[in-house]
Amino acid sequence: MPKVGRRLLIAAVVAVAAALAVAGVVSAKTTVSLSASKSKLAFNKKTIRAKKGSVTLVMANPSGLPHAVAVKGHGLNKKGKTVNKGGTSRVTVTLKKGTYTFYCPVDGHKAAGMKGKIIVS
Repeated sequence: MPKVGRRLLIAAVVAVAAALAVAGVVSAKTTVSLSASKSKLAFNKKTIRAKKGSVTLVMANPSGLPHAVAVKGHGLNKKGKTVNKGGTSRVTVTLKKGTYTFYCPVDGHKAAGMKGKIIVS
């Protein structure tokens, strides 16, 4: 294929990919790192912003208490595994536009304030 033909083909592929992304056909993949507090029932973040699509929350646990991370909202309720000190809990969900809650599903932790919101655009 001549150089000019290859350039046109590449430009066309890029244009189609950009159009699909703008139209919302191609979703984003987001990974968010967060941590449980060492001394209280809380995360180090209260609000997370993400694009619609695949979102992975990765939570480090430096606390002496067991913790996990979960996401709830719009009919979704998915929990990561509960981990002890030094462990990492993760949860991957596909989110649409809207607001969701991330929280610790260990008994009593969410009620004590170990939660936040995910704003998806």
